[in-house]
Amino acid sequence: MKKILILVSLIAFSFSNAFAVTLYDALNQTYQNNIQLNAERENIKASEEDINISKADYKPTLTLSGSKSLENTNKLTNQSGGDATINDVDPFTTSIKLEQTLLDYGRDLTLEKNITALDLAKAKLIKKEQDILHSAVDAYTNLILAREKQNINRKNLNLLKRQVENDKIRLDRGQITITDLAQSESSFAGAQAQFTQAKNDLLIAKLTYENIIGKIADPNQLKKNSKSIVSIPNSLNEAINLSKQNNPDIKIAKFDLAQSEKDVAISKSDLKPSASLSFERSYSDNLSSTVDEREKDVLKATVSWPFFTGGKTQSKINKQSNLTTRKRLLLDDAVRTNETNVASAWSSLESSKGFLNSVKVQVRAAKIANEGIAAEYERGSRTTLDVIQSYSLLLSAQLSLVSSERNYLMAQYNLLKAVGLLNSQYLKLK
Repeated sequence: MKKILILVSLIAFSFSNAFAVTLYDALNQTYQNNIQLNAERENIKASEEDINISKADYKPTLTLSGSKSLENTNKLTNQSGGDATINDVDPFTTSIKLEQTLLDYGRDLTLEKNITALDLAKAKLIKKEQDILHSAVDAYTNLILAREKQNINRKNLNLLKRQVENDKIRLDRGQITITDLAQSESSFAGAQAQFTQAKNDLLIAKLTYENIIGKIADPNQLKKNSKSIVSIPNSLNEAINLSKQNNPDIKIAKFDLAQSEKDVAISKSDLKPSASLSFERSYSDNLSSTVDEREKDVLKATVSWPFFTGGKTQSKINKQSNLTTRKRLLLDDAVRTNETNVASAWSSLESSKGFLNSVKVQVRAAKIANEGIAAEYERGSRTTLDVIQSYSLLLSAQLSLVSSERNYLMAQYNLLKAVGLLNSQYLKLK
């Protein structure tokens, strides 16, 4: 019988491991299926099409056109005032026109601006990735935390239930008073309330997980991690240097500034000359009462140079210059804010690590104290209140431990996000 139970336990353990969900699995699922990320990817495609549109301005255009009209002349007089002969015509005209722009300063700048816009769209996608993946890590670790809190509260509930049963027996034997039993029952009722709250917290955490990441059958499938799945910076200076290169907020501010500078140049190009060359061949049939057919070729060169636009162009230039100054100030602010955020994330990481180590010591001490007090209680040298207080301290330490472990792990990902490394490329998502 014992062998059978061991075999069943091994099969159950293997089954649970086979369907274990790691944090990497959860992040990969989020990366592939998140609606907001898919929407941001479409923005990349739109920016690529803007580049193709700009490139089309360098190519010639070919236009085919045709027209057919019916003309009925009701009255026609000559110079002397007499009636002239009326001959109605139904002209039919077709043409083909080939046109090429030879000089246009604005199209070069527009192409450069759209290339920058693509870089900007990619930076915004990375920022969106960071936000979504950070939310996924938060949901994943929070579900594990809720699961462990429920397990701890369940164990505490069972311990206090046995304490109540034991105290009833000891009361019957006259070893304790009714007050001791009342204390046990009160603590048991409190543990029931805490366990109910823990179950509700687990349900909410599961719903949040499914909203961000996707469906999960059993929270016990989640595999707990103590360290991030990728390496983190080893020092504050390294973190700040990496953030200057990778932080998407800085990249977005830089590309915004570059775009704004292009807008100033585009506004100035409105005051520069442009030139085009066109060739048109047209054919007309039944053109007039005196012309039956006409085939005509027109080669045309056009040069235009606006000299005065009523101050409109200059105002556009001034407006874009003001916006460029604004974007430059926002870039300076992004750089300063970045260093503050990285330093804060690094400090939080160090603090959470130190706090976790302290809580581990607290849990070990609380376990030893609880075991000693429980043994002394059995020998009659400790009261029920001593045991209950011991349980309470141990429960508090255990809950603090699982929270501290989660906070330490989140602090690592907070640092990765601040640095700009919480993205699909660094995490190697696919």
